[in-house]
Amino acid sequence: MQQKLFAEAFGTFCLVFAGTGAIVTNDITDGVITHVGIAFVFGLVVMAMIHAVGDISGAHINPAVTIGMWIAGRLPRSSVTPYILSQAAGGLLASSLLRVLFPSHPNLGATIPSGDSWQSFILEIICTVILMVVVLLVSSGSKEQGMLAGLTVGAVICIEAMFAGPISGASMNPVRSFAPAVMSYTWTSQWLYIVAPITGALLGVGVFHLLKSND
Repeated sequence: MQQKLFAEAFGTFCLVFAGTGAIVTNDITDGVITHVGIAFVFGLVVMAMIHAVGDISGAHINPAVTIGMWIAGRLPRSSVTPYILSQAAGGLLASSLLRVLFPSHPNLGATIPSGDSWQSFILEIICTVILMVVVLLVSSGSKEQGMLAGLTVGAVICIEAMFAGPISGASMNPVRSFAPAVMSYTWTSQWLYIVAPITGALLGVGVFHLLKSND
């Protein structure tokens, strides 16, 4: 279990540090990375973490995915809280380091709706439904393994970040939003980035069972 929890902390650290770090770098370099580049960074870092630690912890690196795995019967209930705490620790450490490196940046890549909160709320739910369904379809038990899982999940995140990112930030991950929000005191509509991904993950489990059920 210690290895699994460290894997989740490390994977989430890499996700938040690289993903939100790309946003910060893009901001301070007048858009050198570009929105498309940021989307690719998020997709690639998730793909890399699935290949790196997927066979250890499953590379959930996302509390919503962990909750979805539990509801789907892929993860024991006793692992849910330790997984989420490890993910939170990794994300907060990443945002803390970014604060040290870029002390003047206003939000450290926190997700903020560009329009109405309800619009971003719905987008986040739909994106997380798609992500959760794909994760369940390509994973084995509680683990995401192999070339197919990494490429597929990374591609889904990249695609969703491209089309939903300019509106909602395409978080789909409470820790990815919570960590930079805490370290930058950015609380604008942050509730939706906790509620929407968890709601989307639960709905995604339902969609998965409709797709795979023999009944």
